[in-house]
This record gives sequence, C-alpha cells and structure tokens, in this order.
Amino acid sequence: MIRTPWIWNNCSPRLAHRIFFQSSRVQQRQISNNSRIFQISPEVRQALSDNRPVVALETTIYTHGWPYPDNLSLASDLSSLVRKNGGVPATIGILNGVAHVGLGADELDQLVSRAKDPQMMKISRRDFGFALGSRDVNGKAFNGGTTIAGTMVLAHMAGIEVFATGGLGGVHRGAETTMDVSADLTELGRTPVAVISSGCKAFLDIPRTLEYLETQGVAVGTFADGREGGVDFPAFWTRESGVPSPKVIRDEQEAAEIIHAHHLLGLQSGLHFANPIPERHSLSKDVMEAAIYEALDHAKVAGAIGAAATPYILNKIKEVTGDNSVTANRALVEGNVNRGTKVAVALSKLEADEGRQRRQVEPSSHIVGPGASNYTASGVSKSVSPADVETEPTPVAAAPSSTIASTNERNPKVFVAGSLAIDLSCDYTIKPGGLATGDTTMKPASYTSNPAEITQSLGGVGGNVARAAHLIGADVRLCSAIGDDLSGKAALEGLSQLDMSTEGISTLPAESGSRTAQYVAINDSNRDLVIAMADMAILDSPDSTPTISKTFDSHWLPQLQASKPTHLVLDANWAPEHLARWLQAGKDIDAHISFEPVSQAKSTRLFDLPEDHALPVFPNATINLVTPNNHELSSMYTAAREKGLFDRADWWSIIDALGIPQTGARVQMALATNSSLVDQGIPQQSVQLLPFFPAICTKLGAQGVLLTQILPAGDERLTSGEHATYILSRCANGTEDTLGVGGVYMRLFPPGEDVKAEDVVSVNGVGDTFLGALVAQMAEGRLGNRIEEYVDVAQRAAVLTLKSRESVCPRLGAMRLLV
Repeated sequence: MIRTPWIWNNCSPRLAHRIFFQSSRVQQRQISNNSRIFQISPEVRQALSDNRPVVALETTIYTHGWPYPDNLSLASDLSSLVRKNGGVPATIGILNGVAHVGLGADELDQLVSRAKDPQMMKISRRDFGFALGSRDVNGKAFNGGTTIAGTMVLAHMAGIEVFATGGLGGVHRGAETTMDVSADLTELGRTPVAVISSGCKAFLDIPRTLEYLETQGVAVGTFADGREGGVDFPAFWTRESGVPSPKVIRDEQEAAEIIHAHHLLGLQSGLHFANPIPERHSLSKDVMEAAIYEALDHAKVAGAIGAAATPYILNKIKEVTGDNSVTANRALVEGNVNRGTKVAVALSKLEADEGRQRRQVEPSSHIVGPGASNYTASGVSKSVSPADVETEPTPVAAAPSSTIASTNERNPKVFVAGSLAIDLSCDYTIKPGGLATGDTTMKPASYTSNPAEITQSLGGVGGNVARAAHLIGADVRLCSAIGDDLSGKAALEGLSQLDMSTEGISTLPAESGSRTAQYVAINDSNRDLVIAMADMAILDSPDSTPTISKTFDSHWLPQLQASKPTHLVLDANWAPEHLARWLQAGKDIDAHISFEPVSQAKSTRLFDLPEDHALPVFPNATINLVTPNNHELSSMYTAAREKGLFDRADWWSIIDALGIPQTGARVQMALATNSSLVDQGIPQQSVQLLPFFPAICTKLGAQGVLLTQILPAGDERLTSGEHATYILSRCANGTEDTLGVGGVYMRLFPPGEDVKAEDVVSVNGVGDTFLGALVAQMAEGRLGNRIEEYVDVAQRAAVLTLKSRESVCPRLGAMRLLV
C-alpha cells in the first residue's frame, strides 16, 4: 500500500513496520501469536514488550562455521556478552521445523550438536517455506542455522531492531559472469534491521558490494574506533580494505541516533554498520590476500559455487593460515556483539525518552479511552495478548482545539451520513489466584457472572469515518441518529469532547422506540471474540422508517442544502429507501459521493434502491467512489449480476468503450496487479462494476489496496509515460466524445511494510479510518482531484488505527500537516 515514508512512524516508541491493512471483514491472525512454525521465547517477548534492548544473533556461524562443542562454547560466550552489556540475546534458528527467536540453552545445544548432520539446512529467506513446511525423506522435520538474511527476516517479524554478526555476504569476485551475489544484500535493501558486522569477507568484491548496497538504498557506515578523518570499510580479518567507507560513525550513540531517525521516517531498508576487527587481532592484508587467492583457485577447481562457495573458501583459508584466522574470527564476532549491544541499549533509551515526552503532552481521550474493542465491524476478533500491548498509549499531541475552527462556525466541506454507535468491549479476566489453583480457563463461563474489564468507545462506521476525517483536519459534520437514552447522551458527550460538531446528530423521541446503536463484544482473556451482540436497528429497521424519513426532511436535508459540502460519505447502514434520498440530495448539490459498504450483507443495498432511483452509469454515475474489501466487492458484483444490471444496454456501452479486448485482459490485469488477484477475479469484478462506480478502492488486507477507475477522455494520464504502467486499456471504439470514456486506470498499492504482529492492537475501524483520511485529503484537494495521490497517506492513517486501542487512533492529528 505504501511506497514513500512519512512521520507517522514517530507515533510509536518502536519502529513502524510494513503496512498491514486489514479489511473490515476478514480475521487475519498474525505470527506474533506463537504458532506451530514460529516461536518467540518468553524472555524475548517480555523484553520487547518492556522496550528493553534486544540483540539478534544468527546461527549459521554455529551450524556451518564451527565444530561441536566449540560452537556451543561460542554461542554461550556471545549470549553472555549481550547480557554483560545490558541487553537480551535472541539467538535465532530453526529447530525441529519451528522458527525460534530466542533459543534456550537446551534448544541451542540440540541445534548446534547436529552441525555435521548433512540434513542441517542453511536458512535464507527463500528457504523458510521448505524448512518449516516440509519434511525430509524419513518424515523428520528440518533443522537449520539462519544466515544474515534469514536472521533479519525473523528478527524483523519479532520486532528486533539490532542484529550483531560476524561478516556480511557480498558480491563475489567474478560476479559479472557468475551472478553470485549474497542474499544478505537484497535483504538489507528491504528489511529495516540494523546489522553490525566486520564488513565483507575479504575474498568478496568489496567495491561492487558497496555499490550494490547503495543501489539497494542501504545506509552503510564504519565505526571510527578512535580514528580521525576518513576510514576504510573493513575486510573482515583486516581493519583496512583499501576501499573508503561511505560514512564514518563516531560511536554507539551516534549509530543509535541514525537508526532512530531512519525508523522515524519509515524507511523500509536496513542499515549496515561495519565494526573493524580489534587492532591486536587484525591480520596482515598481504598475507590474507595470498591465502584468499589460493582458496579461490581451489574453489574454482572443486566447482564450489553458490551457497557452497563461502564455507568452502573459509575452510581453505583456515587451512592456509592455520589458527590465526580462527582466532581473528572469534575476536571480531565478539567485538561486533559488544558494539551491537551498546547500540541497542542506546537505541532503547532514545525510544524510551521520546515515549515519555509524548506521554507528557498526550491529550485526554475522554469516552474514547484506552482499551477500545478488538473486533471488526462484522464482529471478527483480532487476537491480542496483554504482553503485546503497550501499557500506556504514546500519541503525538494533536493541535490545540483553539487552533481548529469548529464546524459549527462555518460550512463543512464533508458530510458523513451513517451510523453512530456505542461500542462495549468486555474482556474476560482470570480471577485472582485462578491459575495458581489450577484454573486455566481462558473463556468466560456460561449462565453466570464473569470478572471482566469493560471499556466503552464511540463507534459506528459513519462515526469512525467522520472522526478520522476530523482528526486529519477536514471540516466535517456527522449526520446520524441516536435514541433518547443514556447511550445517546454518552455519544453526544463523546463527540463534544472530541471537538466534533453535533449539529448533524438527531435525537429521536423516546416514544418512537428508537435505541442508540450499540455493539457489545465478549472476549476471552486473550481478547479473542467469544460472542458479539449488535443493535443497529435505529437507521434501517422497518419500525424506524417513518421517523427517519421525517428526520431527513426536517433535520438533515436542510443542513445539506445550506452547507453544500463538496464531499458526501454514505455508509450502508441506511435502508435502501433512505440511501436513495441521500444519493439524490448529494447529486442535487453536485457533491462527490463516496460509499462505504460496511459488510457483505449491507453492501448490496445499492442494488435494492427504489425503481425511480436506479443507479445511472458513467459519466452520470451518482456514486463517485466505493471502498469495499474483497468480500464486499464479490457480494456487490454477484448482486449486480443477479439483479440484471449487467444486462442493461447503458452498462454494455460503457464496458465496450473501456477498450477491454473481447478475449479479456487477464495478462494485462496480472501485470497491473498479480496472478493471485486475477485468479480470485478481483480486478475483473472491479472493471465490471466501473460503469456504476467510476472509482473503486478495494481493500485487500496484506496485499494492499487496488484502485480501479475510469479515466475520462482527454485525461493526460492516458498519454503520460509516468502513468503508462497503470493504464489497463484505452477507449478504441470512437465513443470518446459521446460517452466521455478515455480508459481504465488500475493500480495495486502494495504494503510497504508489514506491521509487527505485536503492534497490531485492533482491526476495528481500520477500513473506516482509511476512508475518512482519504476523503479528508480529497476535500482539501491540495494535490488535485486524483484519488491515487491520496491513497498512501490514507493507508498510513489506517495503520495508526491498526496499532491503536481505539476504533480511530487519536494520533491521526499528527498527520494534519498533510491537508
């Protein structure tokens, strides 16, 4: 979804990770919850939760570099060095088909004692599927040591920011013909972990390695280690390589500040800090060069290439140099672990200090307080364990309310018409002493009272969208109905405390029998949903129809006509007859209309409008933008087909004008998106719905957001080289002047980074936040009227909510500068 970084990352004391956008209907269980193939040790998990410095350690150095029991001794020494310097070691490896972050002493012994086992795997990124998902010929699970690349992947998944190791892989000599380039380099280009090593192994092509890292966008520097001026990038066994280092780093504090700044900007690449071997252990450059040339000749004759090349060459160098290289090897690894731990400690302090500063200016969240619900609008839960959640929220303070003109004082640009609800989250708590007495029950018992932590928050799709737009900086008015009850009063108070206008909120009379919408979730002790109850009848039940109709005429329509907002957002909680009235009113004032489908069942209400309000097609389409997830898109497509909308002549005229070949555009769609989405039919369904909805943003969870839209005839994007890759088709039947169709723009916004699973607190409101932020920016229009200009920022806003206890993260105020 996101390609460019932004300062929203500084809203968490830990680095922000790859954007993981959850659709509002799909439960996406994350790897943070220990699974059958991924385990984070309790010590490491607790350390990460407490923001203590954790240092990742690889295992190929033990499984493929040192014999047993020397490797076990080295592993023990390195772990001790981390602890001695104030950190927590996280030794990473594959044991019995399970990826472990934080191997215990017994587990480490089991792994390294099998170092000579021919089945012992060397695990890089490409190998995880095989190592964790398959078995050997005897049906046994695999074991493996993780390389730098493999360790980076698992460290990043766990949330570890610093990794200390021996030597970095690189571009092999003669790579112009062999194409032998270490996966370590590409991993550094896409995984934001800081790697401390002694530079490249000297038998590699160091200048080309540095050039490759530059191309990958990897920050590279070398510790000065007391030296002044420029220094060489080290060559593993020797302090000097003859190749100047791109940057020089004075000390561990400066390294920590570099990492911190890198993460605050949300950059997706890693960092490599080279630490020269201690001077007393540095070998002669001439001696090592002679040994390397001899080892390379032997490797060539033996045909050792690819993954086999490095261990073969290292063994030959050991034979040539005797124990000198072995002693140097151990000394440099220990030096890197010492320095890496000091960097991690300094980084942890930086993050903790920044967190304290933010908490000092944290605004009160009033009714929408910490502990908001952990469920989607459809009642699907997101699993969150207490250890995965920060004990205190650390938002960036929003601008003071006095600097933001109230929507009561001017005509708002955005109207949001939809549901406003009170959400109650009831999290079962194990009674004191329960586990000690043998009670391991994690779920509430039936037919009795259970101890719980109950939190209350404002919710409802319309309410969430409006709140997100308001926090981003839009002038917004929420139009919704509440009952004359305690929940209704709480909702009004909550809006007022958030400095949001209540002019559009209508309190329906008690005699109408209307009740404020409420959603109650009962969760187990892990905050997984056990059961949920929803009362949303106030907007769409048959009994409420007369009251809602009168309220529309007397309360909402006059406000809409007087304010003439540029943008109107509708959610699908309205009954079809009320949706029709809102659509007509929005069209009458020429507002840009967005539609949030809410759920699979409610998404189809657009196709049940009264006959005199049937959906028109482009260029007269009433709805300009819809934001379904993939399931809602499928439901909308199926409903349109079953209702005969694809049999209409006006629909076919627009489809024909899009320029899609009669044989279909499967190849073009796969190039614009990916084969998986095409196999699911998502791009195809989007295109067939375009005549009724000229722009569709489909939320695809971990796969990103797919924007499909009709470009009008004459649009400059149709002939621009910058946009050529996104043009799926162009009108070729000569109807540009009559129908105004220029072509189809299709663009998949991939997630630039997966949010660490332990940072995911609740998926409730994530999709609503996306739409609210998107519309807020479009209404301001500083980047023009092109939707694609605003998708990435909307997703950044969604990520903040993904990592928030609330259905809309209050830290969205930090993004106000964008609009």
